[in-house]
Amino acid sequence: MTSLDPIRIECWRPDPLHLAEDVAMLGHVLHACVHAGASVSFVLPFTQDDASAFWRDKVAPAAQAGTCRVLVARSAGRIVGTVQLDLATPPNQPHRAEVRKLLVHPEARRMGIARALMTVIEEQARRDERTLLTLDTVTGGFAEPLYLSIGYNKVGVIPRYARRPDSADLEATTVMYKELDRHV
Repeated sequence: MTSLDPIRIECWRPDPLHLAEDVAMLGHVLHACVHAGASVSFVLPFTQDDASAFWRDKVAPAAQAGTCRVLVARSAGRIVGTVQLDLATPPNQPHRAEVRKLLVHPEARRMGIARALMTVIEEQARRDERTLLTLDTVTGGFAEPLYLSIGYNKVGVIPRYARRPDSADLEATTVMYKELDRHV
């Protein structure tokens, strides 16, 4: 992928015809990110099969059920980034959603893909009538400055929240939120 390849962001709708290919590409992104040190719920050893199983067995059913929106960023026909919007909130929180798993393949970073995915996921949240977005991210990681730059507010830090992917060390997470206006 070069910076000249156009990036297309779309809402992923798992369909039987393309499911295996998309799951493999999404698995490739997740696998590469975890092996590059991303703390996104997985620990090493973490295989390509483990990564694909996450998308096939957990994310695709939620996307098909409408409880999760999944955006993918494609370049030259390949998925190079993704982000999720979890809509499965309790009955007293229909205005809220959680942003999860913002991932950009290490070879596709520093091209504005993460920022573009976040812009589009916020548009999707508005269409779903969600006006409060929450997320958590590794404290001091690469994503925290991005979230702050696009208007997310830092609630606080939870120490020793999750294990690092490559060691038994525990790292902190920063909890953040953003209120959206209602217009799309």
